[in-house]
Amino acid sequence: MMGFNIELLLLALAPVFLGCVAWEAWYWARRGRHDIYSWRDTLCNAALALLHQGADKLAWLAVIPLYQYVYQQHRLFDLGHSWGHFVLLFLAQDFLYYGFHRASHRVRWLWAAHSVHHSSTRMNFSTAFRQSLMYPLAGMWAFWLPLAWLGFAPPLVVGVVLLNLAFQFFVHTQAIPKLGWLEYVFNTPSIHRSHHARNPCYVDRNYAGVLVIWDRLFGSYVAERDDTPCDYGTIKPVNSHNPLWVSVVEWRDMLREALAARSWRQRLTLLFGPPEAAERIAGQLAQNSQRHTP
Repeated sequence: MMGFNIELLLLALAPVFLGCVAWEAWYWARRGRHDIYSWRDTLCNAALALLHQGADKLAWLAVIPLYQYVYQQHRLFDLGHSWGHFVLLFLAQDFLYYGFHRASHRVRWLWAAHSVHHSSTRMNFSTAFRQSLMYPLAGMWAFWLPLAWLGFAPPLVVGVVLLNLAFQFFVHTQAIPKLGWLEYVFNTPSIHRSHHARNPCYVDRNYAGVLVIWDRLFGSYVAERDDTPCDYGTIKPVNSHNPLWVSVVEWRDMLREALAARSWRQRLTLLFGPPEAAERIAGQLAQNSQRHTP
């Protein structure tokens, strides 16, 4: 039942999220910073959130039976619903989120979905809504499957995943400065601003969901620097506010390049290699194509 209670809590938080967006837009407008929000960007973020929610609900309908099968037939432990087990589930899911998030930046198949979240050149609370409807196809759901195998009930797993994502809404802002000692334990707005930046010193860093301890343990942490303001967006710009186009443009590029590849090794790198390796191969293919064009 705790999983469903968490869903009700998140539903109750919806007005809080919208209120934060309204407050932040007012906050920056009062200070003459009209570059933080734009109507086109915010509406695109809202449309992407609706598309993502629809795809996510359909995905859970398909995936929950698999979680239930693994939990009922193959679980390693009989973990209960106590607060101690809930804390253990929270820590395990946050660790797996770190793995998912890091893989989403290092595996192009996953990046094709996750790049949607990074494609805006603005950073504000509404950016948290900017999610991809392609996450189910990319395989995000597979990262939580080990939790059912360990013995956590699927409704609890779903609830903690949603709780983790709800927390992350509050780190998408430029209005909150560094938070002292909290920076050593939790993901904060400062830490997440660095994650969204495309400056070379920030790229592929700070994968935290709730706890930043995983970044500090595995060497992916970087602090936001006063001498290097964050430049937001993807290295390969999207330049569109059409939510459907934003959702599929990287998939189009990836599949088109994979079809043009000259070997299976190239094709596999274009689909599953690091994005920068795929970009190099795509550049080589484009050069070769130009040489052979009469």
